[in-house]
Amino acid sequence: MKRTEIATVLTSEFQKENIDQTILVKGWVRAFRANRFIALNDGSCFNNIQVVVDFENFDEELLKQVSFHSCISVTGKLVESQGAGQSVEILAEQLEVLGASNPEEYHLQPKRQTMEYLREKAHFRMRTNTFSAVFRIRHAVAFAIHEYFHKNGYYYMHTPIITGSDAEGAGEMFQVTTLDINNLPKTEDGKVDWKEDFFEKPTNLTVSGQLQGEIAALALGKIYTFGPTFRAENSHTPRHLAEFWMIEPEVAFNDIHDNMDLAEDFVKYLINYILENYPDDLNFLDQRIQNEEKNMPKEKRRPMGLVEQLKFVVENDFERITYTQAINILRNSKPYKKGRFEFPVEWGKDLQAEHERFLVEKKFKKPVIVRGYPKAFKAFYMRENDPEENVPGPTVAAMDVLFPYIGEVIGGSQREERADRLKERIAEMGEHAVHELWWYEELRKFGGCPHAGFGLGFERIVQFITGMSNIRDVIAFPRTPGNAEF
Repeated sequence: MKRTEIATVLTSEFQKENIDQTILVKGWVRAFRANRFIALNDGSCFNNIQVVVDFENFDEELLKQVSFHSCISVTGKLVESQGAGQSVEILAEQLEVLGASNPEEYHLQPKRQTMEYLREKAHFRMRTNTFSAVFRIRHAVAFAIHEYFHKNGYYYMHTPIITGSDAEGAGEMFQVTTLDINNLPKTEDGKVDWKEDFFEKPTNLTVSGQLQGEIAALALGKIYTFGPTFRAENSHTPRHLAEFWMIEPEVAFNDIHDNMDLAEDFVKYLINYILENYPDDLNFLDQRIQNEEKNMPKEKRRPMGLVEQLKFVVENDFERITYTQAINILRNSKPYKKGRFEFPVEWGKDLQAEHERFLVEKKFKKPVIVRGYPKAFKAFYMRENDPEENVPGPTVAAMDVLFPYIGEVIGGSQREERADRLKERIAEMGEHAVHELWWYEELRKFGGCPHAGFGLGFERIVQFITGMSNIRDVIAFPRTPGNAEF
């Protein structure tokens, strides 16, 4: 007999056609109550199917192997449930233990575990209700990303993971080499002889597919990338990973305002997709947060539930302000006047997480898009704005989309399409940049055009949608300083 997934069994269509019929299900035991009721889950959906066992019909030694998270196969009749909490249940006729689990030695017990402990047991944590819900939603967000861009005429590009250029210019990159680090070949002047390396030059893991994405956009019009990126930033915060995934659309003929429109429409589409298609997982995660916060002081609790917050985001326009306006708002705020901000609020300094969260959570109480950042701390490829009154220094057409609790989820800009301006910016970074980015300059010399794009941190948007407080809990195997397990 062919196995039926539990997600299918729980649909009304299947039940209409198969009530009082014998079916086969397989899965893991979430609970076994009174040696009679098995809660079985196969990962296909959040909900369990109840299996009713008449222990007199089964060998006692067999039933002893049915414990928390043992894997079993059940053949039985699908019937209307006699108890509350489920519409149907299965009356077991045959039961086979596919994989036993010793409850005394198993790392996960049927009780609440800390997030820190579950990170140490990452090979088992997806078996919990919390993480199975998170990773089903992670999959769904990835699917919705591809669906959104395909529906809107974008082409999916695979950009290099190994690169010879630093897109961000920050230098926080993982080096790639085949050289023996204990016996490095040297040139006559004592430097590493990169000609002996695989690529015959220094190479790194990419921090962004943007620059290569621009090549494609200036030929195909609208493209997006979706792949792994890497940053060797020695950060231990709950907002950073060394290995993460980025979605980067790049659009010919778009300016900064088109870019903001795209960003807002895009993230609203993703959130709507999860609201419409994964209500059980979302409701569980919502209840989890409420249980976590019920003993917290009121001022530390979220102002609204997870599902309510997601609906609020998609139903309201994002606030749009300039960086200069943001600085003025912050300097006039109570936290600033009372000295509660840890980091300085000055024009010319980047906004910190505490500043971003104030703007989003206290001032506007909804997502905020900040644009027009100072040129001094932004990337070389961002288009310089014309001088403005009451703005202390040069700015660029950059934007950040800020969300509650996690701060920046999107960073982007209109790209500098003027060949002379771009050449100046690259030269400011030094000879190595001029040597590495010759091809990037040529994009402007031959058929260049205004264009814009952004990067969405995949884990950041999944973190927002699921309500998880630490970014390490929305990626299966987090890579952080000192941690490369599994």
